[in-house]
Amino acid sequence: MKKKEIKILLVDDEQDILEIVGYNLAQEGYIIVTASNGKEAIAVAKKERPQLIIMDVMMPEMDGMEACENIRKIPELSNTIITFLTARSEDYSQVAGFDAGADDYIAKPIKPKLLVSKVKALLRRLKEDTFSNDNLNVGGILINREEYKIVMEGREIVLPRKEFELFYLLASKPGKVFKREEILDKVWGNDVIVGGRTIDVHIRKLREKIGDAFFKTIKGVGYKFEA
Repeated sequence: MKKKEIKILLVDDEQDILEIVGYNLAQEGYIIVTASNGKEAIAVAKKERPQLIIMDVMMPEMDGMEACENIRKIPELSNTIITFLTARSEDYSQVAGFDAGADDYIAKPIKPKLLVSKVKALLRRLKEDTFSNDNLNVGGILINREEYKIVMEGREIVLPRKEFELFYLLASKPGKVFKREEILDKVWGNDVIVGGRTIDVHIRKLREKIGDAFFKTIKGVGYKFEA
């Protein structure tokens, strides 16, 4: 996908942030659309279908956490990458962000060149197929890689992009213990820095949606999927 075809939605209630960040990314050739609060972000995202959303957390009308949760419920935006850009860099806020369905977390302030580099790393996920496009059928669960869709016991389960990719990785080799380092590398990539608790948050969400019995924790090592 060429830069001129990549659309980025910037969401922040501070106009100067939208202008500065928007200008630097537009200079790189990306298509920029904006919103000033979470409620507006949902409407713009539905209309524009951006490949990446960079969103503040603390905003009027609707905050970024709630907006992220709502966007993750929209099937046509299931592959959209969402990252928070916020001054709230405390650990608990990062966990809450991943819990809401975010893919990454960027702390303010950040230099324009570093932000551009970060965005390129995030968008690299769109250019590289980490896994094959083969569908899987394990433990009675149909996993459609091309459509990012899971069907279990006759019901369709919609997962955010990172949750799906983590589930696909584990289910691709039932019984294999995937080390935490391998999971981070294959699901998040070397270019994206995420905290060690990121995997734990996503595993917890998968257990809630698919079933606790499928996921086994190997203390000090990683996780495995048991069909």
